[in-house]
Amino acid sequence: MPAKKDPDASVSVPCFFGAELRYRREQAGLTLEQLVEGSFRGISFLSQIERGERGMPIDFAKHVDERLGTDRFFQRRCEDAAKARRVGHPLYFQDVPDLEKQAQTLEEWQPNVIPGLLQTAAYTRGVVTYEAPETPPEVVEERVRARLARAELWKREDRPTYWGILRESVIRRTPLPPAVMAEQLEHVLDVIRSTRSVLQIVPETTPWHPLAHGMAKIMTFADAPPLVWADTNYDGRIIDFPALVNRHRRDYDLLRAVALPPDASLALIEKAARTHRHEAQQGD
Repeated sequence: MPAKKDPDASVSVPCFFGAELRYRREQAGLTLEQLVEGSFRGISFLSQIERGERGMPIDFAKHVDERLGTDRFFQRRCEDAAKARRVGHPLYFQDVPDLEKQAQTLEEWQPNVIPGLLQTAAYTRGVVTYEAPETPPEVVEERVRARLARAELWKREDRPTYWGILRESVIRRTPLPPAVMAEQLEHVLDVIRSTRSVLQIVPETTPWHPLAHGMAKIMTFADAPPLVWADTNYDGRIIDFPALVNRHRRDYDLLRAVALPPDASLALIEKAARTHRHEAQQGD
């Protein structure tokens, strides 16, 4: 039997918790079954935490501290991690960046804005300021830094396989300055091509299609069930119920079918970038 592979504690907050939890449990001489006893969680849930595939909720952290006699260590770290994740992100979004890092594949549909993982600082700043003009400047900059931090995953050799789909209006109709949009679209082209990712555009001539009323991000994992992240302007949720995940999977595949092919989509983005760049130069 091959030796167990410890999670790399440096990869993410869940991996740190997983490595430390496995070490403390084995030091205490407890099996997975013995550690979950008395909690409302199952063995597979604990195993996923130890492998760094999911975060540790506060209720389970409390149970672990009591069973292992770790003097609220896991509770304190949960509280610290939650505070760190909230900087620059809405409370309901705080688990998504870690899930993106752990995913094997990321497939997302964005009908209204450039996906966060592909945004430039100027675009993020413009979107936040436009959508919520009362936002204090320091909060705007926090959100910019948080979004750029998520995009660090593009530099990893083990980054997720990425497939994105956008509505054509996202690259054409925008309240942001032409120079910002030109830079943004050129950045999208650079990232997609350099990482050998896929991006498709649903043309404006296709007004009816699946997932027309909201964004969706489908995430698959090596040793855990797939999840879907869906959000609106003011709320968001992680969907793990298999029937709903499968429904999103099917609708996303249908959406792929009505979108332009990848090469044609990138050509359309190139044309839009040139148009925005020309408009910016005329305005100088």
